[in-house]
Amino acid sequence: MLYLTHVLRLLSILSALSALSAALPSHRRPSTKESDATPLPLVIWHGLGDSYAAEGMKKVAALAEEVNPGTYVHLVHLADSDSGDRQASFLGNLTEQVARVCEQLASEPILSTAPAVNALGFSQGGQFLRAYIERCNFPPVHNFVTFGSQHNGISKFQACASSGDWVCRGAEALLRFGTWSDFVQSRFVPAQYFRDPEELDAYLEHSNFLADINNEREVKNPYYKNNLMSLNRFGMFMFEDDTMAIPKESAWFAEVNTTTGEVTPLRERQLYKEDWLGLRALDEQGKLDFESVPGPHMQLTDKTLEKVFREYFAPVQDDDNTLPQLLVTQDVH
Repeated sequence: MLYLTHVLRLLSILSALSALSAALPSHRRPSTKESDATPLPLVIWHGLGDSYAAEGMKKVAALAEEVNPGTYVHLVHLADSDSGDRQASFLGNLTEQVARVCEQLASEPILSTAPAVNALGFSQGGQFLRAYIERCNFPPVHNFVTFGSQHNGISKFQACASSGDWVCRGAEALLRFGTWSDFVQSRFVPAQYFRDPEELDAYLEHSNFLADINNEREVKNPYYKNNLMSLNRFGMFMFEDDTMAIPKESAWFAEVNTTTGEVTPLRERQLYKEDWLGLRALDEQGKLDFESVPGPHMQLTDKTLEKVFREYFAPVQDDDNTLPQLLVTQDVH
């Protein structure tokens, strides 16, 4: 009987302590999810004449991990060697190359099992990653950043850096067959995003890549728009003194008259007004950023990259289900 009395008294004390604890202010410890968030994987596609194995790309990948520890970086590659990947930046069929990258990312275990990835495109790699988003988007892209990318194409081809650059010279020689020939449009990479406003008819008829991913033809592809609209944020960076990617305003989807130099900003173009790609929808939601970087084409400082990595690629919490959901896509061959 005495034992039972002690037990009842102990239960009474514990009950009182529980009530007191509930009445006191709560200072809970952050959950593992809140305190140890891991950054989303980062996919990077390099530019013309570069390769995934180049020292510069390795440094960018290391910086991304340094700024946001735990970041898994995947460098897009179209060959297993430095020279082979560099050659693929000049020569190849972009429709086939993008399809291969879609397969590459979907088959990478860390990427395909992540809730989403972030994406960074340098120069032409920017419009190529955008094609990835529009055409497949698995794994889906959360935040997307492009530096000096030719989203509205180029109206002038970039000259080879040196006479001894045989890969570039060989690619350049293809132009003798004519920019709009099927031969060149299926082999010379820069020709597939060439776009002269004074040759729009030829461009719309023969372009193997850009006219399609920009939804400029009469029949629009709704999957492209839906997939691009799924982005949480799209940052477009233009180099202020860019004389290599002509026109530089292409980085912001602007149209530039090749004769007068008159610039038609994205918001004044039919592509935006009729929202062929979902850019207007992103803009109206505050998800489309028009940014500029001082200096010539692809002359980036660590300070600039660090700022971008912190702003766009920092760890995210998905308490509000903001990460993109996989949309219905179609295969493009």
